[in-house]
Amino acid sequence: MNKNLCGKTPTGEEIYTYEIKNANGTTAKLTNIGACLTELWVKDKTGEFADVVLGHKDIPTYLENPCCFGASVAPFANRIGGASFTLNGKTYTLDKNNGENNLHSGNNPLHHKVWETLIEEDDSIRFAIDKADMECGFPGNVHFEVIYTLSDDDSLIMDYIITSDSDTIVNPTNHSYFNLAGHGSGNILNQVLWLNADGFTPAGADSIPHGDIRKVQGTPFDFTTPKPIGQDINEDYDELNYERGYDHNFVLSRDVRAPQYDIDEMTMYEIGSLSDPKSGRRMTVYTELPGVQVYTGNGIADKEPLIGKENVSYGRYQGVALETQFFPNAVNVDSFELPVLGENNTYRSRTVYRFSCG
Repeated sequence: MNKNLCGKTPTGEEIYTYEIKNANGTTAKLTNIGACLTELWVKDKTGEFADVVLGHKDIPTYLENPCCFGASVAPFANRIGGASFTLNGKTYTLDKNNGENNLHSGNNPLHHKVWETLIEEDDSIRFAIDKADMECGFPGNVHFEVIYTLSDDDSLIMDYIITSDSDTIVNPTNHSYFNLAGHGSGNILNQVLWLNADGFTPAGADSIPHGDIRKVQGTPFDFTTPKPIGQDINEDYDELNYERGYDHNFVLSRDVRAPQYDIDEMTMYEIGSLSDPKSGRRMTVYTELPGVQVYTGNGIADKEPLIGKENVSYGRYQGVALETQFFPNAVNVDSFELPVLGENNTYRSRTVYRFSCG
């Protein structure tokens, strides 16, 4: 474990970066700001390593992080329609930071704050943060933990453990943008995506699902057979026109016949993969969650270039996020699986990004 002090927040909190590594040399770098993944070094088919996640040039920038690079989004990822929800008969009002909606918990989310580091090991690190009742607009005094582990099969394992002293809603995710050719290599349109998802939740012009599930067959959203991300991204199709690309929740099959990945008595299913034909890098994704938001970075550098790590100028489509999650707006849609955490219960979820090459 390498740990480095790299500055302080305006209020005097110390900002650290951490480096964890496995036996193969695969390396992840993280910061205690937002429990963010800042670098991920993975080898290609020739044995050369490259950093395959987008990130900011300066670590203190993660205190703002408008694109959520590498963030452990909390307390609630994705969108909540009308920036409000009702739980146990009480209506809660949230920040409207995405039109009329709440996105990624509003204007002052937990992933813009400094987290406590509980455990530091050579191949694993555990971050934690406490949210006060009604902080970010959500009820409950809530304790969040995120554990990153690099296993020797080149898997980056992310565990989320959450407890609350009252009923609340939670939907954490990791918001890394992947470019398997390397973060500074240009767009990801030729990288190949496969999803074990026969449907997606159309969101309309307001970006909010309201309960419909549309079959992917015969649409540009069909990734059930692997295809380049850019193959259909410019098709004249309503949901693509709204977002200028993919920024949609896919309904995962969670088929028990799909390949499984078992760790510590938790079973996850293979729900998708991303591969880069040129470098040979492949990332297989496992989770037990019901959905994954595929975001092709349509809004990166929307008005002007964003200068990232190594002074790379990031633009649209330069990375793709695969955010495992409950469905957007699920708290307002009875037919969706509800992201409710009961009083004094424990929420656990796990997502695995497993890397290989060939």
